[in-house]
Amino acid sequence: MKKIPLTLLLLICLSSIGFAQEDLTVIKSHWVNFTDGPNALYKYQSDQALQLLEKREKAIASISSLAEWKDWQAKAKEKLMKVVGPFPEKTPLNPKVTAKHKGNGYRFENIVFESQPGLYVSGTLFIPDGAKGKTPAIIYCSGHTPLAYRAPTYQHVILNLVKKGFIVFGFDPLGQGERLEYFDHKTNEVQVGGPTKQHSYPGAQAFIAGSSEARHMIWDGIRVVDYLMTRKEVDPDRIGITGRSGGGTQSSYIAAFDERINASAPENYITNFKRLMLTHGPQDAEQNFYHAIAEGLDHPDLMIVRAPKPNLLISTTRDMFNIEGVRETSKQVQRIYDAYGVSENFQKIEDDDGHASTKKNRERMYAFFRKHLSLPGGVEDEDIDTLSMEVLQVSPTGQLVTSYNGKTTYDLNKAGLQELNGTLGEKVAWAKKLSGYQKPETLSETMMVGRFQRDGYTIEQHLMKGEGDYWLPYLLMKPDHATDKAVLYLDPSGKAIDAGVGGDMEALVKAGAMVLAPDLLNTGEMGNGDFGGDANFDGNSYNLWFESILIGRSIVGLHAGDANRLVAVLQEKEGAREVKGLAKGEMSSVLLHAANFNPAISSIALIDPMSSYRGIVESFRYNTSEINYSVAGALKHYDLPDLLENLSITNPLVLHENTELKKEYSLLPERGGEEKIKALSVKNGNDRKAYLTKWLNP
Repeated sequence: MKKIPLTLLLLICLSSIGFAQEDLTVIKSHWVNFTDGPNALYKYQSDQALQLLEKREKAIASISSLAEWKDWQAKAKEKLMKVVGPFPEKTPLNPKVTAKHKGNGYRFENIVFESQPGLYVSGTLFIPDGAKGKTPAIIYCSGHTPLAYRAPTYQHVILNLVKKGFIVFGFDPLGQGERLEYFDHKTNEVQVGGPTKQHSYPGAQAFIAGSSEARHMIWDGIRVVDYLMTRKEVDPDRIGITGRSGGGTQSSYIAAFDERINASAPENYITNFKRLMLTHGPQDAEQNFYHAIAEGLDHPDLMIVRAPKPNLLISTTRDMFNIEGVRETSKQVQRIYDAYGVSENFQKIEDDDGHASTKKNRERMYAFFRKHLSLPGGVEDEDIDTLSMEVLQVSPTGQLVTSYNGKTTYDLNKAGLQELNGTLGEKVAWAKKLSGYQKPETLSETMMVGRFQRDGYTIEQHLMKGEGDYWLPYLLMKPDHATDKAVLYLDPSGKAIDAGVGGDMEALVKAGAMVLAPDLLNTGEMGNGDFGGDANFDGNSYNLWFESILIGRSIVGLHAGDANRLVAVLQEKEGAREVKGLAKGEMSSVLLHAANFNPAISSIALIDPMSSYRGIVESFRYNTSEINYSVAGALKHYDLPDLLENLSITNPLVLHENTELKKEYSLLPERGGEEKIKALSVKNGNDRKAYLTKWLNP
């Protein structure tokens, strides 16, 4: 082992001691009232959701007559259409049978059709031998497996139904089976992950554009019904739908929107939002409606709107979708069926298992369809010889995008973008509404916990009470001489990144301003919580963002509110008369919203900012870290360049480091205000500090 020179060892020790003496962490490990900060965002979102759900529970508990139930149904249908629709117009299906095969007691056809022009759907229609006249048909929706309905567990159910005399149509959901997206044609591999990520990656783009993955998938299901209506073998008055897991999601959604479906039996999905929030949290994009909870909707409404049509709720006691929620939903739904006088048309079955299909549940489902689709016979679950992938391959290449040059969800989202009209004032008003921003009404409580002296200034450590039941840590750098200038410094990587000696924050302090740098929710000391979800990209949890969409309170809007609380702290507690805002990267979205809602922020500076929400939707591969800083539905009414343009009178500064200013997507507005916006390319840190100092003291 080599010996370390004594002088070098002394230097290392001294620097270690200095670093230890200046630990800029605000929250200490033994402060039990503050140490769950990383989970604060999820908990606060859930608290808001639970309050909204409690309001719904009180309203529905007061219903006492069939007339009131019918009124609830009508309003729930309107809300469902509001949060999902409008759907596209119906266009020719252009169906094509790509292959016909003979099975053991049945025949089957592989089929492709267009649910929208250029958007192909692949599936297989199974027809039992001996079917005479019009036969009941069941749509089978697949859960989250790349094989879709070809997976053995799903084939088992499909072929059992066929052997019992039902026509069954199994089809590929978006992102599964032969409809994989973000597909590398050379390697035949997907680029964004499995089915849940295949739904969430384009689903995020859909939300920003003002649509949803659920909308696209429900429409596919509605067009499946349209296709069945063209088949002479199918009885249009005896159509059922079922599916498990993600297929439970799809079957419950499609049945809620298409009244032609007579009997519905979703499996391993329905619970309620209360129990979902208390356990696993929101799941991938397809399972979330825009502002659903904010609009007063819950899982029971998917079945309530179908009454008095037959519904079977299939569940397991150890499922990820909580059984207590299943039971609560069942009791609620049963009430409307009782009011209609057809109590037997709603049934619930549960078995003791995890997220799985059980024989008991399957046989109850067979009996349900036999009764309500009027096809008597046995219900025993039979052993089945499953079919090979080769005979169930629908398209020539096994993927629709390569076989037919078909469209994908990305194409639909991009095509749905529209020109943004309205004045800047109207766009700012939409930003406030859609972001769910709430103006701070009172001065927040703060608590100082430490201070370090540096050359010419001090660093104070503080906590501030946020909008909810959480405290935000922040650093406050103060020049040794008094000043009434201040800068709110927002960094998505956390407050301490630029707080070192010689950093940008020090440059602003030495130029004569206080600098306040917080860790907003989900950043720095408040980041990396226990909830990651099933749609986590590069450490960015889309599931947190989906929860914000359900309650109508974007993370951006929440951040903007807390940012403006900090501005008030600078003004009221620190005596700042002039407050400017600086944001790096994705935090530029937060600052643009906060500054447009708060005239107390006199000017802003943005370093390598997000370019636009439109750029996310138009990019085939976008920056996943930008999703939590986006506002769902924004591109129906405004974008980030509009917010910057509205601030042009304040002479904002935009700095790009080692990049071209005019990239494919630019934050700079196209129609006006450019002459007042100073946009510069920065070659090095010294240039950046010089520009920031001049911006602080023009």
